Amino acid sequence: MTRFSERTLHAGSAGTHSGAPRTPPTAEAPPHPRATLALTSAATAVALMTYTAPMVTLPDTVAALHTPVSAQAWLLNGTPLGLAALLLVAGSLADDYGRRRVFLAGTLALGLTTALGGLTTSTFLFTLARIAQGAASAAILASSLGLLVTAFPTPRGRLHATGVWGAFVSGGIAAGPLVAGAMPTWRVAYGVLGAAALLVAVLAVRPLRESKAPRGGCPDLLGALTFGSALVALVAALTLGRDGWLRTPVALLLAAAVLLVALFTLVERRTKTPMIDLSLLRHPRFLASSAGGLFTGLTVIGLFSYLPALLQQTLHMSAMTTAWLLLLWSGLSFAVALQAKRLAGRVGPRLQLAAGFLLHAAGALTMLGAIGAGSWVRLLPGLVLGGVGSGLLNAALPLMAVESVPLARAAMGSGAQQTFRYIGSCAGVALTIALVTSSGGGLARGADVAMVVSAGLAALGAVAVGVLRERA
Repeated sequence: MTRFSERTLHAGSAGTHSGAPRTPPTAEAPPHPRATLALTSAATAVALMTYTAPMVTLPDTVAALHTPVSAQAWLLNGTPLGLAALLLVAGSLADDYGRRRVFLAGTLALGLTTALGGLTTSTFLFTLARIAQGAASAAILASSLGLLVTAFPTPRGRLHATGVWGAFVSGGIAAGPLVAGAMPTWRVAYGVLGAAALLVAVLAVRPLRESKAPRGGCPDLLGALTFGSALVALVAALTLGRDGWLRTPVALLLAAAVLLVALFTLVERRTKTPMIDLSLLRHPRFLASSAGGLFTGLTVIGLFSYLPALLQQTLHMSAMTTAWLLLLWSGLSFAVALQAKRLAGRVGPRLQLAAGFLLHAAGALTMLGAIGAGSWVRLLPGLVLGGVGSGLLNAALPLMAVESVPLARAAMGSGAQQTFRYIGSCAGVALTIALVTSSGGGLARGADVAMVVSAGLAALGAVAVGVLRERA
């Protein structure tokens, strides 16, 4: 891959500020790195806003669609399921056929599917729309880091760009519930978010330049099919498990997931253009990146995706009040992620991930008993600790994703890490809802159990990324 020298990058940056001539553009070096960063960050923020909107609209959506408790996990899990199923294939397609092409297609599709989601009239159709939104978001997230690696080819530039991009992940998480809560209905919220995605797609057409690292061969469609089917089986098992983990349907679905993963591994070993290079699993840096994504989904996303709906049910808070309370967590996450790029340059992303997990664990334990006491004030210290931890995670994960693979496969590396992140999210949301709603002591007792489990998993995540030391 063609790279800018430090001197060229400095000259380009100077031109941005003083009007000096820029380095002539090439196909692999976008002439507008700042525009690339702004557009990829904006699209990512909209994708995460779409992802987090149901956090505060879930009760109204459930009422409008007449969704039973046993199916509520699907309303939250539709988007992460689409993300997890297609992030790997989206990353491979972006590297092979063009990151700009995949980015624009994903942003356009996100706008259309989000708007259509607001028009659905049944739980099944809404879930399908959410899965489609997840697939579109996969194209955006996987291609964004590939575009940024090309636009910022130096280590210092990548540190800055991935830090800003990671902050906008937190920013989208923060803004989604606020936007959704401020709208008259959940249907209007989806229309507004769909229009925002379409606007970003229009604005991105001219500034972005194409970049790719083609390997030749055909897309790994069989791998995508087997992997996606394995995820559907896993999420279905976790969702049905709340009614009894030893039932035959749950066991069959878990067995199907294991067999499909084995089949996926076989397919990836035989194909010439696999979605993921399985030899990377032998590298501690890639394993640490994947573990970071997995435990972030299991712990942070799993708990905080359902917490707002739980507050509305137990403390009878309005959607907007819940969104403002959640902003303490997500707003801190955004602010910390924006500044944490300086920390990553000093201590390394692996230790930053470990610190983020430990802070989340501390925050979850601090919130114990708050819902049972009927006091949202008692949640505040835990939200602060969790927000700081989430910010450290969101800043470290994108940098670790692009550093864990060869730069030519940056989109694949991003897709792999985020695949594990949203696999964890699917499992975490289903597990959280199961723990909260199936506890014999009521929702308050179930919430405490879910927080303890989330804290324990976060501590395990800190140990995992700490043990997997990076190689020089």
